[in-house]
Amino acid sequence: MKKYFILILTLCVVFAINNINAQNITTIKAATPFPKGHIITDAMENFKSIIEAETKGRIRIELQIAQDTEEGVNDKCAKGEVDMQFTGGRALEVFAPQYFFINAPFVLKDYEHFFRLMKGPIGEKAKAEILTKGKMYTLGYLYRGYRQMTSNKPILGLKDLEGLKLRLPVVPTWIKVWEALGTKPVPVPLTGLYQALKEGTAEASEGDLTQISGYKLYEVQKYLIITNHLVSFGWVHMYKPTFDRLTPSDQQLFRETVEKVCDQATKKLLENENNILKSLIENGMTVIYLDSKTMQQIREKAKPAVEELFKTTWPVTTWEEVLKQ
Repeated sequence: MKKYFILILTLCVVFAINNINAQNITTIKAATPFPKGHIITDAMENFKSIIEAETKGRIRIELQIAQDTEEGVNDKCAKGEVDMQFTGGRALEVFAPQYFFINAPFVLKDYEHFFRLMKGPIGEKAKAEILTKGKMYTLGYLYRGYRQMTSNKPILGLKDLEGLKLRLPVVPTWIKVWEALGTKPVPVPLTGLYQALKEGTAEASEGDLTQISGYKLYEVQKYLIITNHLVSFGWVHMYKPTFDRLTPSDQQLFRETVEKVCDQATKKLLENENNILKSLIENGMTVIYLDSKTMQQIREKAKPAVEELFKTTWPVTTWEEVLKQ
C-alpha cells in the first residue's frame, strides 16, 4: 500500500512539474508564403533553431510555410493571428505606401543602395509608418536577389514586351510601370504563379532567382532574361503586442537573432547566386543577357511612369533625392 501511495505521489509530482513547464512555454507563430528551399524560408527555419536552442525550448517557434499568400500572411500578422512574418514587401505597400518606391521596379541602384536607405531617415520613417498603422515592428531584412524575367519566347528588347501577358503580384504600382513598358499585366498571387504559367493565363513572369528556382518555373518557362529591374528583399516583421509581451532580454535576443539570420542569408545568397543560375540552366532554361543599351531603352521607357508615381503615390520624397542616398 505504501509503495502504491508513493507511486501515485510521484506521478502527481511529475504531472504538476510538466504542467508548470507547459505553462512557462511561449509559442510564437511565424509564417511565410514562400516554399521550403527559398532563401527567406531558410532564414525563418534558422531563426527557429537559434531561438529554441538559446531559450532551451522555453520559447517555441511554430512555422507556417507556404500555407497562405503574401497578402494573407501580412494580414494575419497585422491582426496577431500569427506573431511574425518572413515575407516580401507587402507590409511596406499596405502600411507605408508612400514609401513603397523602396520596393518598386527601376527605382533603386543595387542592394547596397537599399541598405543605405533603410539605415537613413527614409528607412526609419517607413518603419515608423509600419509600426503605427500595421502594429508591427520591422526587425530586419535580407537580400534575396535582383528580379529577372522568365518567358516562353525570347525577350530581346522593347518590341518583345509589347502585348506580353506578364504575371505580376497584385501590386498596383508595379502594374503601372509594366503597363508603361507595353506589357499586359496578369495580377496573380504568388501561390498561383506556377499554375498561371502552366495553364497559359500568363506567358511570362518576373521574380528573383530564388523565386524562379523555388517554384520550379523552369518546368513551365523556357527563357530567363537578365534585367536586374528591381533589387528584391525579404522583410521580417513582428506583431507589436506579442513583441511587447516578451521580456527585455528576449526582445534583445529576437532582434539579434533576426539580424544574424538575415546577415547569414544575405551572405549565402550573394555567394550562391551563380549556383542558382547554373541550376536553372541545367534544368533547361536558356539565359538571355540584355546589353546596357537595351536596358537603358527599357529604363527610359519606364521613367515617366516612375516619376509620375513619385508625384501621386510617393510624394514624401523625389526620385532624385532617393538616388542621392
